[in-house]
Order: sequence, then structure tokens, then C-alpha cells
Amino acid sequence: MVTSSGLRIRDGQESDIPRCLELDHQYETDFVWQMSVNEEHGRWQVNFSPQRLPRTLEVAYAADEARMQLALPPEHAFLVAVTKDGAETLGYLTLRQDAAHGIGWVQDVVVSRPYRRRRIGTRLLNIARQWAKEQHLQQLTVETTTQNYPAILFCQQAGLQFCGYNDRYFPNHDIATFFSQSLR
Repeated sequence: MVTSSGLRIRDGQESDIPRCLELDHQYETDFVWQMSVNEEHGRWQVNFSPQRLPRTLEVAYAADEARMQLALPPEHAFLVAVTKDGAETLGYLTLRQDAAHGIGWVQDVVVSRPYRRRRIGTRLLNIARQWAKEQHLQQLTVETTTQNYPAILFCQQAGLQFCGYNDRYFPNHDIATFFSQSLR
């Protein structure tokens, strides 16, 4: 059994990408964030609320080799969680830096299904926060879909606040929600 103290988090390398792609990225959820938009007399109101699904939804997370490749240069971050001996990859995080706006955009926080609920994702996010501070970024923002309710809860529990959405953000046109935290 791997605990959060039985692992190392290190900078990812190109050779880590195949191992990261092989991780079990799927997740299950009984809830989604339902978005509703109301326009009345020139006033817009957008609401998000958790909705229980009639049955558990199993979702294939869109692992993306290109996002990992883009996170490799030193101005971005690709973090990999491995066992202490380095024999097994447990998870990863990708972050791209928007230096013009002072934002670190976290695109992926993935922990392989057998290793979830052991605070590995939290450790990855904490190291990403520290890296972003060292880069003099002012804000950390995490993106996720409205159907990834476990990720929404993770963001909230990690102290990030809902800060917006984009209704056609992902290539499959899923709605993106954004959670952010000041790094000052």
C-alpha cells in the first residue's frame, strides 16, 4: 500500500509521458454540476447546482499527450508522483504559465484510480502552488468539466473558489468550470 509519505513528486520528463498515459484515468460520479442560464430584461443569471444522477456515471477522463508535452518546458510544470523507488507512476499534474496575467493554469491533476484518496492529488497541487509562487505568479487556476464532480469537490476542499466557466471550452464542447486561489 502506497501512502502519501511513501512517494516522491518530481519534475516530469518526456520519458514519463507513456507511463502517465497508461494510468487509470476513469472516474465515477453520482453528481454533476448542472448549469442554467436565465435572461430577463437584459439581465443574465447563471446558476450552477449539484444534481444527483439517476445512476452512477463512469467517465473516461481525456488524457492528452499534447498537454503533457506542452508542460515540459521549464516555464511550465509537469509534476509526476512516483513510488519512492520510482518503479511505479501514481499520478501527475500539468500546469501552464500565463506570465502576462500572472496565472498558473492547472489543466490536469490525475491520480490513478488504485491510489486515490491518499492525498496524492493534494500533494501535487501543493507543490504546484509552491512552484507558481516561485515563478512570481499571483493566482492558481484549475480547470475541470461540470461532470467531474469529484474534481469540483477536490478544488473546493483544496481552498480554491469558483471563479467562472466557459460553455464551449473543451474540444468535445463540454462546459469548463474554473476554480482559483490567490497566491499572495
